[in-house]
Amino acid sequence: MRVYNTLTRSKEEFVPREPGKVAMYVCGPTVYNHIHIGNARTFLSFDVVRRYLEWKGYEVTFVQNITDVDDKIINRANEEGRPAADVARDYTDAFIAAMRALGVADPTVRPFCTETIPQMIGMIERLIDRGHAYVVDGDVYFSVRSFPSYGKLSGRDIDEMRAGARVEVDERKADPLDFALWKAAKPGEPHWPSPWGEGRPGWHIECSVMSEKELGLPFDIHGGGADLVFPHHENELAQSEAATGRPFVRYWMHGGMLQVNAEKMSKSLGNFLLLKDVLERYDANVIRLLMLQTHYRSPLDFSDSRLDETIHAYERLANIVRNLRWARTLSAQGAGAPAEVCSGLRLHVETARRKFETEMDDDFNTAAALAAVFELAKAANIFLAEYQVDLCEEDKAAIGAAESTVVELLGVLGIEVPEPVECCYPAEVFDLARELAGYTGEDAEAAIDALLATRAVARTEKNWALADSVRDGLTRLGFTIEDTPQGARVVYNG
Repeated sequence: MRVYNTLTRSKEEFVPREPGKVAMYVCGPTVYNHIHIGNARTFLSFDVVRRYLEWKGYEVTFVQNITDVDDKIINRANEEGRPAADVARDYTDAFIAAMRALGVADPTVRPFCTETIPQMIGMIERLIDRGHAYVVDGDVYFSVRSFPSYGKLSGRDIDEMRAGARVEVDERKADPLDFALWKAAKPGEPHWPSPWGEGRPGWHIECSVMSEKELGLPFDIHGGGADLVFPHHENELAQSEAATGRPFVRYWMHGGMLQVNAEKMSKSLGNFLLLKDVLERYDANVIRLLMLQTHYRSPLDFSDSRLDETIHAYERLANIVRNLRWARTLSAQGAGAPAEVCSGLRLHVETARRKFETEMDDDFNTAAALAAVFELAKAANIFLAEYQVDLCEEDKAAIGAAESTVVELLGVLGIEVPEPVECCYPAEVFDLARELAGYTGEDAEAAIDALLATRAVARTEKNWALADSVRDGLTRLGFTIEDTPQGARVVYNG
């Protein structure tokens, strides 16, 4: 496996610190609002990284924090006139619900900022003792110039840096680039006791502390969006290595930014999309499929039109899988496909698995890996269309291998193709069969067969009214008739 490491700006062979195990940390949300679709892309990307590593046989410890005390949370609490802790709890619950709805697996460990305050104070004390931090009026700042390699992650030259939008300007700081490790308490804000007085931690310190606490140093993968490289991850790296004297992370991974309708997502442009709202309109599998058709490090253009296109792509895959599953239930009394054609389908299966793994091993190239799945699905569908009416047992085995492989590889990406819904035919099926097909028995499957036979005869005789009555009657009961080369079948829509 090769992974692009932001620190070295190159793809490197992935060698975890402990054979067979991966320690992984991904920055979680600041819970002051529902997460937007850009956040969702980052979390989905690293969910796939985790899923693939586990599929490869690694034991993955996946840690994702919750920032539950922060200026943004305090501001939202003031706007809503309620305690900051209540705001953080409600949006934490909303975040977890949205992630699960998107099919993102829960982390192995989910530490909270407010539950790790003592350990943060301990790291800050170490930084002060080592000469990397200083106290000013109850605030504690990290001295960036005390860490000679500051800027190595983002590639910035400290002498060329200027206090920008995300750098707090404070004349009390020794250098404008110095950042807060601890903030003295202000009236009405959450606060905790410390050696420097009541206060709360700065944003950057929490990830350094929680990742070290849960994973040890150096851990294997630190992930996040590209917008976190500077200053957040740069500051994490500096304070962690300054406090411990040890390397912090082996591989830094960052996901590309998301645009909406080819423009940067912004509230002012009216294209700021919350994940929960998108999930109300589109299936999670469709959202995942759209996002994974772009490499995680590349910019992603997100739009309703692209989602609508992806619906059709997902439906094609789902229909092919459903057709393959259906074919496995058919009788195998025919002469079968030519031996070389059946062998060719099995070769497609092996090729798809090999290509999928090769592409994913190349810095998790989900776009190319998906292409391998689509190619296999297409080949299996062509085989089915040509030979479904004349299958033998060997053909059915090849079809089964293709179907299970498509489902398995999509599952590695967190894309599910639902199993057929088990259903018990309602009593109304017998009424319909009696009315339209003259069936008087008590076997539901036989009643369905009678209805399909009646429809087939009606279509042959161009009795469209009767044929439509069978179709419409079953539709009202929650079923769809699908016409295949082997004949019509009834699918439950539940």
